[in-house]
Amino acid sequence: MICSFSELRNKEVVNLKTGLKLGYVDDIEIDTSTGNVISLVVFGRPRALGIMGRDDDIIIKCKDIELIGQDTILVRFTDDAICTKSRSFTVENLLK
Repeated sequence: MICSFSELRNKEVVNLKTGLKLGYVDDIEIDTSTGNVISLVVFGRPRALGIMGRDDDIIIKCKDIELIGQDTILVRFTDDAICTKSRSFTVENLLK
């Protein structure tokens, strides 16, 4: 099955190990030298309607993806296998 990024964004990500709905695919990471997709990114959930910021983003490595179906993406990993990163920025990062 061939899937475009816009179709991928409409699929909900579910962790098979815990049964938790993690959210929807918001971004992907690509290795530009090889052209391979490295991981899927689910943005963190907003806290207090976004006023208190967001939780850390969830980065799902391709090796953790079990199945990409019609409506969902099933992943399997333990909580300590989740690699998260924050989307916070500083003025120094903007000037680079």
